[in-house]
Amino acid sequence: MAAVVEGDGYANVMNLKESFLTSFGALVANKLRALLTMLGIIIGVAAVITMIAIGEGSQRAVMDRIQSLGSNLLFISPGAFRGGGMVVVQFGTSVRLKNGDAEAVRKRTAAIEAVVPELSRSAQVKYENKNWSTRIIGTVPEYETVRNFAAAHGRYFNHAEERAASKVCVVGATIVDNLFQGLDPIGRTMRIQGQSFQVVGVLETKGQSGFQNPDDQIIVPLTTAQRRVFGVDYLSQITAKVVDQSRSDEAFLDIERILRREHKLRDEQDNDFSIRNQADIIQTFQETQQTFTFLLAGIAAVSLVVGGIGIMNIMIVSVTERTKEIGIRKAIGARRQDIMLQFLIESVVMSVAGGCIGIIIGVLASYLITTYGNLSPIISPNSIIVSFLFSSFVGVFFGLYPAWKAAMASVIDALRYE
Repeated sequence: MAAVVEGDGYANVMNLKESFLTSFGALVANKLRALLTMLGIIIGVAAVITMIAIGEGSQRAVMDRIQSLGSNLLFISPGAFRGGGMVVVQFGTSVRLKNGDAEAVRKRTAAIEAVVPELSRSAQVKYENKNWSTRIIGTVPEYETVRNFAAAHGRYFNHAEERAASKVCVVGATIVDNLFQGLDPIGRTMRIQGQSFQVVGVLETKGQSGFQNPDDQIIVPLTTAQRRVFGVDYLSQITAKVVDQSRSDEAFLDIERILRREHKLRDEQDNDFSIRNQADIIQTFQETQQTFTFLLAGIAAVSLVVGGIGIMNIMIVSVTERTKEIGIRKAIGARRQDIMLQFLIESVVMSVAGGCIGIIIGVLASYLITTYGNLSPIISPNSIIVSFLFSSFVGVFFGLYPAWKAAMASVIDALRYE
């Protein structure tokens, strides 16, 4: 009995070996067709790995940038925050932050070390015959230390220049590269919204964070931005630096109480402003970035499904073309499971080989983006494993029907097929 079992096991191994050799022989005989069939799997796997790497790299870059600002900052914005990144403006209430709000927070909150009002807008800037569209930030000298945007060359404007609404500015590295192109910008005059400004400093390089570039901005005195450039009297945001992280809750409640009083809100009215700390911003960004990454990966995964359909289509054609071969194999003793295994192996080999090639291309694409692009993708081992397993599953799933069709072919009909 043991000898019989041993013999059956040996026969099964030999049949499996024969199925593999036959499958590989068929693929080698049709190399171009096999490669074109694998193309959908290759593109799908490469796209999934690259998209997830870009998404995670962008998230890491922005997270590092947010955390570099410090963990003891509170950000005050107009409009009531309702979660999910939504800001709701309540009818009949003040919807703008004013200079007086920033001054009240600075004077009446003991837990606050510094207050930085900001006005941020996009504008056209020009130097000689070169133009550039960038972000203009009107603020106070404390912006340098509170928001951690130091001047690498030259200096920041001072309080006297801020009070006098002087036309001076500090520019980012991107502005220097695109407008001054190798020239030292310190002391030169550029035009912002048609008005002449003297460059007094250059910001230290931060590098692009995700889809934002902190080097692509110009900082001017707040009074200059409000009175001379944009002609407004409100603020885009107020940043408050807490004396100590342990007093964040105290500072939050004090700011809320002060601003509600400044905006003359009744007890039954909701806040018409939002106060957020670093943890809130990080959580919101992580949720948004995760959704965006899954969306990109989902779109890329469609290519895998399309590739699987392509494999099934080609395998069905292959079964039809090799009908006589199937009949001959059955006539000399091949069982249905042997025929089915042969064609299933062909399908799986194409999908697995396509997955491996796609992994290599996805990793290389991520490194190329790191080398020549402004992003720093992070290759996740999980994305590689999931992509490989999914491509293998696609090969099995879409290869079952053609393999079953081949196994169920009638020997007599197959032998008569021309």
